[in-house]
Amino acid sequence: MHADLLFTGGAVLTPEGRTATTVAVTGDRVTAVGDTGVRELAGPRTEVVDLAGGLLLPGFQDAHVHPVPAGLELTQCDLTGTRTADDTLAAVRAYALAHPEREWILGGGWSMEAFEGGTPTKELLDAVVPDRPVYLPNRDHHGAWVNSRALALAGITRDTADPADGRIERDASGEPSGTLQEGAMELVGRLAPASTQADRLAALLHAQRALHALGITAWQDALVGGYLGLDDPSEAYRTAARDGSLTARVVGALWWDRERGAEQIPELVERRAELSHGRFRAGSVKLMLDGVAESGTAALLDPYLDRCGCATANRGTSFVDAARLPAYVTELDALGFQCHFHALGDRAVRDALDAVEAARAANGPSDTRPHLAHLQVVHPDDVPRFARLGASANIQPLWAAHEPQMDELTIPFLGPERAAWQYPFGSLLRSGATLAAGSDWPVSSPDPLQGIHVAVNRVQPGGTGPVFLPGERIGLDRALSAYTAGSAYVNHLDDTGQVSPGALADLVVLDRDPFAGPPEAIAEARVRRTYVGGELVHTAD
Repeated sequence: MHADLLFTGGAVLTPEGRTATTVAVTGDRVTAVGDTGVRELAGPRTEVVDLAGGLLLPGFQDAHVHPVPAGLELTQCDLTGTRTADDTLAAVRAYALAHPEREWILGGGWSMEAFEGGTPTKELLDAVVPDRPVYLPNRDHHGAWVNSRALALAGITRDTADPADGRIERDASGEPSGTLQEGAMELVGRLAPASTQADRLAALLHAQRALHALGITAWQDALVGGYLGLDDPSEAYRTAARDGSLTARVVGALWWDRERGAEQIPELVERRAELSHGRFRAGSVKLMLDGVAESGTAALLDPYLDRCGCATANRGTSFVDAARLPAYVTELDALGFQCHFHALGDRAVRDALDAVEAARAANGPSDTRPHLAHLQVVHPDDVPRFARLGASANIQPLWAAHEPQMDELTIPFLGPERAAWQYPFGSLLRSGATLAAGSDWPVSSPDPLQGIHVAVNRVQPGGTGPVFLPGERIGLDRALSAYTAGSAYVNHLDDTGQVSPGALADLVVLDRDPFAGPPEAIAEARVRRTYVGGELVHTAD
């Protein structure tokens, strides 16, 4: 049979390395990989794609991403491109002036380092939007900036107690200052107008186009449910999966309601059955165990330090009772669910691994493939447990570099010993762990090539500063594998993540071969074409 597609004229990344120059695709599968002999499969109707010296590799897969909130933010007050307080306020002012019909100013993505202590005040917002409530989550979506109008509508005063899972930032006199952390976000977020089903579907499809343009053919949505004002994307996925507009392959991680316990598990079983259709499968459960280091809510084994380097009483926040977590995970594992943990601090990482170990002891080996996302601080004693327990390390490489949020809001409050335990990609690999990779978009850029650049260099693209923990750098081959085969493993997409005969033709064409250039130039590569099942879903040609 003649091939439908023939890729030739460049390098091909196979499981054995860059050992081929030509690939044939028939239908939705790769049918041949090799060199000159494969070209004989070309027929009169074969489309020949000239790689032009570029690289053909498996489609990227994002193992931890939030496409619907990202798509919604792009249509609201999008602050992801701002870096200073003045730029951020100017963007809010411009958006408010351009949208006088909006009852609320919604959006987000501002950078904590743009404001002293990472906590901007309500007075700053009042100066640009005095007449309407404003609710703007920050870049990591673990805190929100609000104005006086929003605080008043929510009834938040100096007498309002902090919720158990959050904190209301306050000024020296005890008045709410304008930043809400973690669960306190919901005090205002629940009042903001919800998006419509049509809005969420449009956001999903907008985000899908953006991800395909970056070579992403599959992902795991890390929050399918409602949480802190984020709208549930379930119906958008169900609609797109049934009408065929979902061209990516997607795993949905169903949200574990941290206010409840095991009584919600039967509901998760029902949702898995109701939502799974076509290219969308709801086979994972997202358990958010802690917060983030910048706001002091990541769960640590030992206390945070203060600005003087002295120990405080704060060890962060555990959102799920560590004593009950093993029983939850054991029951989920027995029901065939994958557990997808948000585990950022070393205590959260240990709690997650302890729960996986309990499930293994109770249920025996399974193919549920649990994974821990973020892994900012990992105690060295816990590094070898990933491989031993079969728990994958789901990394977000873009965060593993020196930048203001790291240098000003994290390292001083961890201290030198713990700061050296951050994002231990190299150590995890050397211990035998499986690495998967993702972006956490809209928290950070969804571009895999930028993430790969940082994983290899531990310096941000275009950066010239010091290397962040150089011993934790990984090779380009391993970084690419994390974004392809590693994430495919986590997503149970075993016939993707590699260019080999019989694999699904989920493929990406780069405009150059990153192996042929210096590591400092990895992020300069661009995606020319993206295919899912042999179908072209993006072209920049």
